[in-house]
Amino acid sequence: MILYEYPLHERIRTYLRLEHLFLRLHQLAARIDDLDHHFALATLFEIIDVAARADLKSDLLKDLDKQKHLLDGYRGNPAIAEAVLDKVIGELDQCFNALNSQPGKAGQSLTENDWLMSIRSRISIPGGTCEFDLPSYYAWQHKTGVSRQADLAQWTSTLDALGDAVHLLLKLLRDSGSPQKVIANGGQFQQSLPQGRTFLLLRLALEVSLELIPEISGNRLMVSVRLMRQGEDHRPHPVTDDVAFELALCS
Repeated sequence: MILYEYPLHERIRTYLRLEHLFLRLHQLAARIDDLDHHFALATLFEIIDVAARADLKSDLLKDLDKQKHLLDGYRGNPAIAEAVLDKVIGELDQCFNALNSQPGKAGQSLTENDWLMSIRSRISIPGGTCEFDLPSYYAWQHKTGVSRQADLAQWTSTLDALGDAVHLLLKLLRDSGSPQKVIANGGQFQQSLPQGRTFLLLRLALEVSLELIPEISGNRLMVSVRLMRQGEDHRPHPVTDDVAFELALCS
């Protein structure tokens, strides 16, 4: 199965982008090649750009606190394992305290590193990090892979609280939705959303062998899916067959 996720709220869109960037960063930083570490730095700068949103930290803290109060309401429920509940609430507390204890925006300390910022100002320019533009960066790339990994670990550690909070909130959000089998009649599917409940994320799973591409749109009232297939001209074309797939709405 191939899983697609579509945010139904701008806040969740930001969380998904951050999660995507953190996954890429950790994958690249774990390698030892200098080219991988170059793109790890580029990803680090992308995270700083996204984290620069003024309301991001406050949104995360509000969501962490909201989830804690929601889970606290399950205490005493015989259908809930208290040990598991305590573990999740403890993780929420840990993420909240770690993020709240950081002064300013996430990654702010990195923006005070003149050497990193000199690379950041050049890395978006095509070929802007050549050895004649940034000789000190060129020299850093010739250090051992282990030495560069240590530097990357130090820089990324300043963003750990942000990454952990995003990861935990998205995990809890995904766990709130139950996948159901639905049919796209003639390649199209629409579903009205019940009033009084706010859905934040749509998850859609398709069989890989179908080679289909979902075009998803949605708002607080309705979600819509149109299935496409890439043709020989490499352009997506509408599918007219009835297709079954799994859909989960998370709130």
